[in-house]
Amino acid sequence: MQPDIIPLIAGLIIFVSSLISLKLGLSVAVIEICIGVIAGNLGLRAEEWMVYFAGFGGILLTFLAGAEVDTKLFREKFKESFLIGFFSFLTPFVAAFLFAYFIARWSLPASLIAGVALSETSIAVVYSVLQETNLSGNAAGNILMAATFVTNTFTAIALSIIFIKPTIYTVIFIAVSIGVIFLATALSRYVFENPALKGKVVEPEIKYLFLLLLVLIYFANLGAGHAILPAFALGLFMSGHFSVTKGTMAVKKRLRTVAFAFITPLFFIVVGMKVSLTLVTASIGLFAAFFLVKQAAKFVGVYFIAKKYVPDGHMYITLLISTGLTFGLIAAIFGLHSGFIDDAQYSVLTGVLIASAVLPTFVAQKWYTPRHTEDVVDANGETP
Repeated sequence: MQPDIIPLIAGLIIFVSSLISLKLGLSVAVIEICIGVIAGNLGLRAEEWMVYFAGFGGILLTFLAGAEVDTKLFREKFKESFLIGFFSFLTPFVAAFLFAYFIARWSLPASLIAGVALSETSIAVVYSVLQETNLSGNAAGNILMAATFVTNTFTAIALSIIFIKPTIYTVIFIAVSIGVIFLATALSRYVFENPALKGKVVEPEIKYLFLLLLVLIYFANLGAGHAILPAFALGLFMSGHFSVTKGTMAVKKRLRTVAFAFITPLFFIVVGMKVSLTLVTASIGLFAAFFLVKQAAKFVGVYFIAKKYVPDGHMYITLLISTGLTFGLIAAIFGLHSGFIDDAQYSVLTGVLIASAVLPTFVAQKWYTPRHTEDVVDANGETP
């Protein structure tokens, strides 16, 4: 039996991506996506175990993103976060739908899929970039994360209302998600503050968190849903546990180390492998048009609101909230499997999502990274 070379290649990609990221000063997520695209178009195919780990990596990133949100600041700045997030969803949804239906002449269901897929903001990309630039604790970073959650909440609602037919399993998934979030928020301190579990090499706290996420993933699959939003909400509600003591903060730090060392890189690499450059090139005009529509709509919807409330970081927020990937891919895959879009339309949408994950992130990091200050103003335009 020939030895399996795919894990070796994956490990090499992960390591080389880190070196390139450090050399160029760019997000490692961007590098991993780009190398994944190259590898996929050279014939490398993700194995089943890689696909599952990639899915888990996306959920883990989403949970960590929620855990980084300052809930006190989120409550204080709810208006700003909601407005940025809502218009970040609404303008590209309407613009992409109208373009697909009236200009590209796609069918109504295909046009709605395009609107949903291109309306989201990638929690995974935003969180990864904020972590690498040490902006996750910054006021602008917190508003960005909260706005991203708002955007994806509306994207999920739109996909569910327009296409998904709820079943009893959908109800079970929602009930289990609420139960897990409530119980974990109320009872997790008994895990994190238990002297018998602290500082053990077997890492019971991290395994406990993994178990919670696996429960959400299982019931999401059962209910034909996705665990992204419940995972973010779980992290958001549990964020208080990670700031109580040095011990719990150390748990989050170790969890990040585990995630970024191997699990989440697989998510970005596998996402890149899904893009067919041949199909994208065959529809290059449509690809470019959709990309411009998405970016222009995000800019119109976000820039002026962000400039009012986050004057020193408004361009950075506008660019990062223009990224797409995670939930957009879910919407595109749903459309393909349901027969609403064909392979060519899927590749165009996926290519746009990949490009929107890479190009705005590159520009934001290269020229618009804000200062590490509390650069948020109140509703009257004054710095608090």
